[in-house]
Amino acid sequence: MKLSDVKLIQLPKILDERGNLTFVEGENHVPFPIKRTYMIYDVPGGEIRGSHSYKQLDEVIISLSGCFDLVLNDGVDTVTYTLNRSYNAIYVPHGLWRTLQNFSTNSLCLVLASTDYDEADYIRNYDEFLAFNQDGN
Repeated sequence: MKLSDVKLIQLPKILDERGNLTFVEGENHVPFPIKRTYMIYDVPGGEIRGSHSYKQLDEVIISLSGCFDLVLNDGVDTVTYTLNRSYNAIYVPHGLWRTLQNFSTNSLCLVLASTDYDEADYIRNYDEFLAFNQDGN
């Protein structure tokens, strides 16, 4: 995959004086059936999450509270997205190296995943990631 395959998703935002509402629907706003969700929170200052790639899993990443940076790399180029609004999401296809960093205090990251957890799907070494992508996978 290439960085050009990454997509910003504008989620619906329903304004109401009692409080706003945003929702997410798999295979509508998210380009895949949602098989798993997980949250990243209570990240100590200066810590980094992620720093891996997937062979098959696609994700949609949302900041529900606070902000953080999503750094994506395709083996050639790198791009950074700052996520700080709950109605903005980033679609991250498999085959990209992803890192989450610069978490603000009390930030909450929601990840919607296309597959169940499978440790064999992870590439946790950057050199192996580069070799995997050079092989045309």
